[in-house]
Amino acid sequence: METSRAAEQAMRDARKQGYERRDADVRKLVQFGFWLAVILVVVLLAMHWVFSYYAKSQQLGPPASPFENARVLPPAPRLQANPRQDLLGYREQQQRELETYGWVDQPNGVVRIPIDRAMDLLLQRGLPTRAAPAAAEKKAE
Repeated sequence: METSRAAEQAMRDARKQGYERRDADVRKLVQFGFWLAVILVVVLLAMHWVFSYYAKSQQLGPPASPFENARVLPPAPRLQANPRQDLLGYREQQQRELETYGWVDQPNGVVRIPIDRAMDLLLQRGLPTRAAPAAAEKKAE
């Protein structure tokens, strides 16, 4: 009972003062707000100085016209006149190389085979393996 009376008395006192003094330190809150404002002003002044420095040292040229709707092409020579067709041709050539037989290096006897055939051969023969290190040591003796 006594604690509830003390709590009620504290509530009455807080209402008289306009706020609750024990939870918030108003002086520290005001100091925080002041230093926050000072830091904000310093940052804004620094940003203004940096932007004005770059505006003077790096001229960007005339602004783009909002009325210009045409795409400006790079200077000649433009190497790809039709990039979509070039990409389709490249894909077809790559697909042909993946699906046909052919020489990669004829003097050294290196050929290419279709992917499906290579997978079948791999399933039949298995992956190549190296000799175990212990077996290699015994052979060396």
